[in-house]
Amino acid sequence: MKKFFQIAYIALILLFIYAPIFTLCLYSFVDSPIVSIQDAFRIGFSFELYKQLFNDQALMTIVWDTLLLALLTAVIATILGTIGAIGIYYSKNKFGKAVSASSRIPVINAEIVTAVALVLLFALVFTESRSYFSMLIGHLVITTPFVVLSVMPKLKQMDANMYEAALDLGASPFGALIKVVLPEILPGILSGFMLAVTLSLDDYIISAYTKPAGFDTISTYVYGAMAKSNANSSLPALRALSAIIFVVIILVVVGKNIYSRRRADK
Repeated sequence: MKKFFQIAYIALILLFIYAPIFTLCLYSFVDSPIVSIQDAFRIGFSFELYKQLFNDQALMTIVWDTLLLALLTAVIATILGTIGAIGIYYSKNKFGKAVSASSRIPVINAEIVTAVALVLLFALVFTESRSYFSMLIGHLVITTPFVVLSVMPKLKQMDANMYEAALDLGASPFGALIKVVLPEILPGILSGFMLAVTLSLDDYIISAYTKPAGFDTISTYVYGAMAKSNANSSLPALRALSAIIFVVIILVVVGKNIYSRRRADK
């Protein structure tokens, strides 16, 4: 009986978390501006919203711009975060501890505070405070610490003597880093990359405060579409877009888990 209640409790939590997402995916096949059970049975299910999505050139431009920004952010953040994590791990002095503590500030800090601080900084340093560059920097500020947090556990799990052994066997410091350290922490690097992509795709506050005029990400476009929903015909197609993003993320997570399991079994 106790086991039954435990399973039921977990099932309720999962249902509470995923029911809205599954509802969204379901109604991505209902071509109606209003989400209701009556419309679902009256109109029926079709791929009309997906056709509208891919035929809307303005919306597709926003999607590709957002994906490009997310991938660019993730690549740079992964490089910076991996280098930072390795530097923190091998720094045994107070400087390493200070850098480690400061890298967590963007994680625990309110995002609105980070956004306002970035805008003030860009206004002081650059003539144009809101540009693609400022938006990229803003995304890097919030994603790089998560890469550091993803890589650090893998560094701590690694045998610390492997790097020293590689140096004793004649490898250069850079060669030992590439051939010994990086393969050991690769799962953490991949996790950090995926986190950076997801955070960049999802971000609204940083993007809204730092983006240039006329440029939209998916999040800022969705907010704008919801604010003027009565006049925006692309709003129902956003259900199809959200469903696609969810399915892609699920496939990536499942693929990573399969890769990690196969790597662990070797």
